[in-house]
Amino acid sequence: MTEIKRLFDFPYHQLEKFPLADSLVTKVNGSWTKTSTQEYIDKACALSRGLIKLGVQPNDKVAIISMTNRTEWNICDIGILQTGAQDVPIYPTISSEEYEYVLNHSEAKYVFVSCKEVRDKVEKCKANVPSLLGIYCFDDLNGTENYSELIALGNDNKDLQEELEKRMAAVNEDDLATLIYTSGTTGKPKGVMLSHKNISSNAMHSEGRLPITFGDSKALSFLPVCHIYERMLLYMYQYCGTSIYYAESLETISENLQEIHPDVMSAVPRLLEKVYDKIIAKGNALTGVKRKLFFWAVDLGLQWEPYGKNGWWYETKLGVARNLIFSKWQEALGGNLKAIASGSAALQPRLARIFNAAGCPVMEGYGLTETSPVVSVNDMRNKGFKIGTVGKPLPDTEVKIAGDGEILIKGPQVMQGYYKDPVQTEEVLKNGYFHTGDIGIVDADGFLKITDRKKSMFKTSGGKYVAPQLLENAMKQSLFIEQILVVGEGEKMPAALIQPNWEYIDEWKKVKGYDISSDANKACNDQILLDKIQSEIDQYNEKFGKWEKIKTFALTPDVWSIEGGHLTPTMKPKRKVIKEMYKTLYEGLYGRS
Repeated sequence: MTEIKRLFDFPYHQLEKFPLADSLVTKVNGSWTKTSTQEYIDKACALSRGLIKLGVQPNDKVAIISMTNRTEWNICDIGILQTGAQDVPIYPTISSEEYEYVLNHSEAKYVFVSCKEVRDKVEKCKANVPSLLGIYCFDDLNGTENYSELIALGNDNKDLQEELEKRMAAVNEDDLATLIYTSGTTGKPKGVMLSHKNISSNAMHSEGRLPITFGDSKALSFLPVCHIYERMLLYMYQYCGTSIYYAESLETISENLQEIHPDVMSAVPRLLEKVYDKIIAKGNALTGVKRKLFFWAVDLGLQWEPYGKNGWWYETKLGVARNLIFSKWQEALGGNLKAIASGSAALQPRLARIFNAAGCPVMEGYGLTETSPVVSVNDMRNKGFKIGTVGKPLPDTEVKIAGDGEILIKGPQVMQGYYKDPVQTEEVLKNGYFHTGDIGIVDADGFLKITDRKKSMFKTSGGKYVAPQLLENAMKQSLFIEQILVVGEGEKMPAALIQPNWEYIDEWKKVKGYDISSDANKACNDQILLDKIQSEIDQYNEKFGKWEKIKTFALTPDVWSIEGGHLTPTMKPKRKVIKEMYKTLYEGLYGRS
């Protein structure tokens, strides 16, 4: 029986325990195309032999850049790793200059690309990457070799199978598996070195926290697989014999949920916020008894506590709400979801309450690229769930809180270091612990709670500490606020830069009959809108100390986006970048413009 020690052991384990006809499923030309476990392995081995024929050696680096999650990604991943080489997944929407930096820093020999857009960006910088020998594309493109040609090359050279098996046997669990370049908000990205053991141990330990039926579950995958969070989950799904269906895009998730009816999926809080806001907007459009019933159910859901803590009468009413209202929410998410694994940023407690009340269980976890990624995660079973926390640490994981509140981690998932960067490695790997840069506490029941990023906490000129993430999460509960950045380091008071939720505001002004301009630049200075957002801020300011309250704000006309440079690929605001983008607005907050 296959003992899982290396990442390429996962598909072989699946073949022995749960051979699937639909191990990996991607929509091609409008229809779902299934790849069986056996075919997955056969293609990966052919790709490995093709790479060996090209001269790829152990410890060479091969990049993968894909605009969407797709079956080819997994085949390339396993195919590369089996040769003893390492893969370098690159986030697709970064600039050609950033491609150039990562390809050069990793000294990539070959690169797999998904489509013309990515191919063109690689071609643009290829001349400046001396290590790069070739480009292979998943899509059929004139002038670029197709990845299927490499599989054909491997099938023509089956005599290399013995060499491949020798190489596989030589790969150790502590060997480097992948370099993942973090999307830093400033400076050059760092190449996080993760071993086979780092990721495989994390996948197997995480399995114990998600309610998946072995050999009989479906997962919907849409978060970028170039990030370690979704990638680790894909190995975990393979371990559990879970069929992986790839969403076509972020825009088609609703449609794909209806087609697939998944049992499990992952999400980032921003996505759950958007789903919730759309549901509430639909509720606001109702009238009469239907509207009253809808908001009665929502109000009930926002009071939800796990394990029946609210008592039998609450649970009775919740049963009615689920039958009348929340069953439609479940259907919208495919009808079968046992768990939504939420990570990458803090989840507002109200969202954890409402989705769980609605029978769409959201399990919040915590982790970093440097920890492969999961450190802790909530689990409804065995009293392992608590609102406002990121759950209990995984097995074999030690969480320690330093004197200044920083979270320190020790465990098999902690990275080997930053590639070619011993100085930064030493800064974060000290005394056997990884220093996360996050601030948190472990409560009396062993649950971890994150309060803020160490680096984003600031002092006002009055010497008071402010944790902006706490304020931002509170304010984002307003339907009028899409994104918010709390600022004020070294200033006399906290203030905020706000991207309004223009979609919701358009509906609101129609209902109210307000004459607010459709031009976002003009609307940002409209007194009716400013007064409304001020009243929203006043409401959420109530729960904070006098020194923490947001005293003033400015609205930004642009929609903050990954493409616009406002957000990281995991949809977190880039603090320094946004401050610089809106420097005039920032100065105006403090009367300096």
